[in-house]
Amino acid sequence: MLDTTAITDAGMRMKEGCESLCECAHKILDLIALARLKLDMSCYIPYPTVYTEVVSFLKRHKCDPEIFVKLDTWLVKKTPNRYEVTIPSIIFYEYISTVRGRINKGRKIAEEFIWESSAITLKALMEEKSKEDIEREVGSLIGKFREKYKTAMRQGILDSPPDLDVLLLAKELSAGVVSSDVGIRKWSERLGLRFIEASKFPRMIKEYLRMMGHEVDVELPEVEEVEEFEEEEI
Repeated sequence: MLDTTAITDAGMRMKEGCESLCECAHKILDLIALARLKLDMSCYIPYPTVYTEVVSFLKRHKCDPEIFVKLDTWLVKKTPNRYEVTIPSIIFYEYISTVRGRINKGRKIAEEFIWESSAITLKALMEEKSKEDIEREVGSLIGKFREKYKTAMRQGILDSPPDLDVLLLAKELSAGVVSSDVGIRKWSERLGLRFIEASKFPRMIKEYLRMMGHEVDVELPEVEEVEEFEEEEI
């Protein structure tokens, strides 16, 4: 079961020696094609949530149209059966507890930055600084707040429908999950699902192919510059 990061992970690009996201996407899809043909290994992607994310990501990076043909050919698109997939109630209980804890943590961070912003503004007014200087100092503080708040609220938690669809479809099909998302990894483990780091996935496929006596070197197609194409609504 592929998450968006199974195609777009920066760590995977580095390990595979790829210079761009498009090159790496070609390489991983070619490996998935070989695994499908030689090992009868099927890679699924939740549709339309994760599939739409991946397509949008590749289009933003202006990948060539051939990559979308590979995406549609070698990945199995499937919508999870959200009405019949069962999840133990303890998982739901733990998730609500986690979210509540994050909300409280986010509130405390906001309070800290409100006090700090008030102090900065008061000091600036006493020193008769200009409005532009005050906005610059407070703006810098807002930037720090956003980063700290985002880390507190989102790191290690499921925060989007695509994330949940990955787990639901993996649970439905008893499939392993491929991702670099900390939240998906954490909740995959709690659901008893096999988890594979996205950066290690290509090498895992290569090892399977090698042990079965198949050629593991994937020749990447020459990616030529193409005219920019319009995004299609999905």
